[in-house]
Amino acid sequence: MPVVGAEPPAGQTKTKPNIVVVVADDMGWGDSGTFGNDLIQTPNMDRLAAEGVKLTQCYSACGVCSPSRSAILTGRTPYRNGVYRHLSGKHDAHLRDSEITFPEVLKTIGYETCHVGKWHLLSAQQFNNPDFPQPDKQGYDYYMFTQNNAEPSHKNPDNFVRNGVPVGPTEGYSAQLVAKEAIHWLTDLHDPKKPFAMTVWFHEPHSEIATDPRFEALYKGHKNSKYMGNITQMDNGLGMVLDALDALGVSDNTLVFFTSDNGPVPAYGGSSGGLRGNKRSQYEGGIRVPGLARWPGKIEPGSVSDVPVIGSDLFATTLGIVGVPLPTDRTIDGVNMLPALQGKPVARKIPMFWRTHVSGPNERVAMRIGDWKIVGDETLTQFQLYEIQQDWKEQNDLAKQMPEKTEEMKAILIKLWADIAAEGPHEWWEHERQKPSKGGKLNY
Repeated sequence: MPVVGAEPPAGQTKTKPNIVVVVADDMGWGDSGTFGNDLIQTPNMDRLAAEGVKLTQCYSACGVCSPSRSAILTGRTPYRNGVYRHLSGKHDAHLRDSEITFPEVLKTIGYETCHVGKWHLLSAQQFNNPDFPQPDKQGYDYYMFTQNNAEPSHKNPDNFVRNGVPVGPTEGYSAQLVAKEAIHWLTDLHDPKKPFAMTVWFHEPHSEIATDPRFEALYKGHKNSKYMGNITQMDNGLGMVLDALDALGVSDNTLVFFTSDNGPVPAYGGSSGGLRGNKRSQYEGGIRVPGLARWPGKIEPGSVSDVPVIGSDLFATTLGIVGVPLPTDRTIDGVNMLPALQGKPVARKIPMFWRTHVSGPNERVAMRIGDWKIVGDETLTQFQLYEIQQDWKEQNDLAKQMPEKTEEMKAILIKLWADIAAEGPHEWWEHERQKPSKGGKLNY
């Protein structure tokens, strides 16, 4: 493995913190009471916010799911790490064994690791195929996962695989099944003498939606009761994991980070909370997502941070808090976000960048530096400019009013994309078979 773990620096506590990264699927910025929805009940997200920090400018690394998940594990923007598209069917793309994940690194310093829930980092024909790297090759000691969605729906899914062996039919709803598996590993299999890193990736509220009647009943009479109940169902699974951490007495030494993989799908009931765009978009509604973090003694309870952070920051954050240096043989796009979790600015050498292969051709790429965000078309010839802090709904394109700023941002964006494209497996997207969407010219 290209990275060698290191002991924490002198003076750092010898008790290494546990890491839990929880990801919802297609949950929009406006899909929770915690982030301002007047109807949807998310008491466990509220609990995390009360006990930690609410991140008002938290981003996924892409407008669709597979790429954003790859960035969480590797710290590298999706086109750089190779998972540039959603992996729903048969395709060459996958999370390659040459990539380094944060669970891989943590294992070198004595961590035990577990993944439960959606994976979506392998194409359909690669899933549970030993010719391709499964989670055990990406740093996980134990895993129970699905290739993509819970099938046939969230109710009684039959497509889980545990450590290479199909689980078969189940009884219950996906969020609770995933949470129970996480608790089983924590309680019955994990060595309590060792620190742990766990990723809990729920399927809710991605379609096909199925909601436990006890959660849907909370919204009886509302036309969106199924979707709203589905969010609460996911939140309940989150609460089960939080309760297990409490019961084991490890909450005080555990960083819990909660987010979503991308924006919502309005057709199923999702809400961007007034942001422009939804899933697949480079506008805020497609990439700005819920973000919560709790780490007692390190993060102030009940705090709010508007410092921008992105999913790819989790790699550098986990390595940073355990005292392991970043790899030097590859580009790491993310930064240690711990200062942001404490309400302080973070220094970025590489700007936040987004490219989504199924976005509209007029909004194929985006980049943010400070409060400025540039959105470019698929050919990188037409650009929009927004001052996000002042115009979070992206209603006022300043490109023509501020040509010098636009040119400055444009030059940085074009150079950054060239650097990313040169480092990533560009042969995958240059030979993409999928036709361009929405009248576009490029299919990547």
